[in-house]
Amino acid sequence: MSACLVSGWIAVPDGDARARAIYLRHYSARHYADGRQRALFVGPGEKMVLLTPECDALFIWRKFISDAGQQGVNCAVFHNEGPRLSSELIREAEAMAWQRWPGERLYTYVAPRKIRSTNPGYCFLMAGWTRCGTSKGGLAILEQLPARPSAEKGEGE
Repeated sequence: MSACLVSGWIAVPDGDARARAIYLRHYSARHYADGRQRALFVGPGEKMVLLTPECDALFIWRKFISDAGQQGVNCAVFHNEGPRLSSELIREAEAMAWQRWPGERLYTYVAPRKIRSTNPGYCFLMAGWTRCGTSKGGLAILEQLPARPSAEKGEGE
């Protein structure tokens, strides 16, 4: 699979060494107890792994059947180590997700206890996402709904 530059992101395959390096620095990264390196790190389902050209941010979308009953496309990982605004990167990643999965709800989980911010999920909120609940394990659930055409659009114009 070749890399494809779209907006501020490059689509790379699951297992890309540069993306894996950033993933391993994310709080949700799963490490093997015996120290083995993961070949693939995203998990099952449809996936889109995005990396900035500078290799300083990672975004992972996953569409799978959620055990928690969530519907839509999951932001499994977002990690920004670069100077670009996280909210800007999120909006660009959203556009790519909706290109691939038109009309789907986007959602993510945020672990408030594992983030240094006093306002966990702030960058998603600044990108227009809303809080929509809490998981059984205490994770905040945020979502972004696709724009719906207005029923009044076109009337009286």
